[in-house]
Amino acid sequence: MRQLYHYPLCGFSRAARFLLSEKHLDYALVYENPWAPSDDVLDQNLFGTLPVLVDINGASVCGSSAIREYVNEAYPEIELIGRDYAQKAEARKLADWFDFIFYKEVYFPLIREKILKRFVNDMNRTPDPASVRLACSKLTHHMDYVSWLIDRRNWLAGRDFSIADIHAASFISVLDYLGIITWDKYDIARGWYARIKSRIGFRGILSDNLPQIPPSAEYSNPDF
Repeated sequence: MRQLYHYPLCGFSRAARFLLSEKHLDYALVYENPWAPSDDVLDQNLFGTLPVLVDINGASVCGSSAIREYVNEAYPEIELIGRDYAQKAEARKLADWFDFIFYKEVYFPLIREKILKRFVNDMNRTPDPASVRLACSKLTHHMDYVSWLIDRRNWLAGRDFSIADIHAASFISVLDYLGIITWDKYDIARGWYARIKSRIGFRGILSDNLPQIPPSAEYSNPDF
C-alpha cells in the first residue's frame, strides 16, 4: 500500500492527504515528528521535510507540490487541476499562494508560537505577542481574499473543485484546529469551508486529535 509520511498539524501534509483522498487512492499514514525526522524519512528525503509519499510502484515523492503534480499525472482519472490551460494556471497560482504567501505571513508565525515553541527544545520559548498580532492581521486579509473569490466563483479557482481549494483548506484547517479563526467575521469564506468539511475526502483530516494539542470545539463539526 502507498505510504504517506506526515505530521497531522502540517499544512503541507494535509494537502497531500486531502489530494490522495479526493483521488480515491488508498494510503497508509506514517506519523512523523517534523522537527526530528526518522531515518525512514531521511532515506527518502535528505532535507527531512514532510510530506513524503511512497507509491505502490516504489516511487518516492517529496513535498506537497511534487506530490500534487505526480499524483495528478499518475492518476488522471479524477481531474483536480483544471479543464483548460487558464483554469490550470489559476488553480496552481492559488495553491502556490497558500503554500508560500499564506504560509509566510500567517501560518508559520502562528505555528511557531502555538506549537513549535512548545516542542522544539532548542527554540527560544519566549512568547512574541507582536508576531501573533501581525499574523492575525494578515489572516484577515487572506480570509477576505477567500471570501472575494467565493463571492464570484463556485470554488476558489472557478467552477470546479481543485487543488486551490485543497491547499487553502489544508492550511486553514490547521488554524481552525487550533481555534485561531473567528468564523463569524467571514461568512462567505465560512460557507466555502463548510462545503470543504462536508467532503468525504476531508473526513480523515477532521478526525485528527492529538492528545497533547486537542482540537477546538467546532473543529470536526461541518455545521459549525
